Amino acid sequence: MPKIIFLPHKELCPEGAVVEVEKGESILDAALRSGIDIEHACEKSCACTTCHCIVREGFDSLEESSELEDDMLDKAWGLEPESRLSCQAIVTNEDLVIEIPKYTINHAREH
Repeated sequence: MPKIIFLPHKELCPEGAVVEVEKGESILDAALRSGIDIEHACEKSCACTTCHCIVREGFDSLEESSELEDDMLDKAWGLEPESRLSCQAIVTNEDLVIEIPKYTINHAREH
């Protein structure tokens, strides 16, 4: 069973976390199931960038991103070549190392 290693994030998982996942599960669903409350303002519909993550290891094992996801990622804060929307990134058979960016753009929460 593959694992996701979440690197420490000051607010969401200060100690980091290791989560076992089922093949076919999204990074976001695995995080939420494990108590890592990654924002997902559009309720996993690929319509925002609040669940943006950076895949530090295992990026090439993920299914390819869609054109819609790529278009959304262009708007993400801190975009990197290994960036994905965690609601769209589906785990296959390989372990992943995930970094949750320090900031996210969530217009619904900004004042």
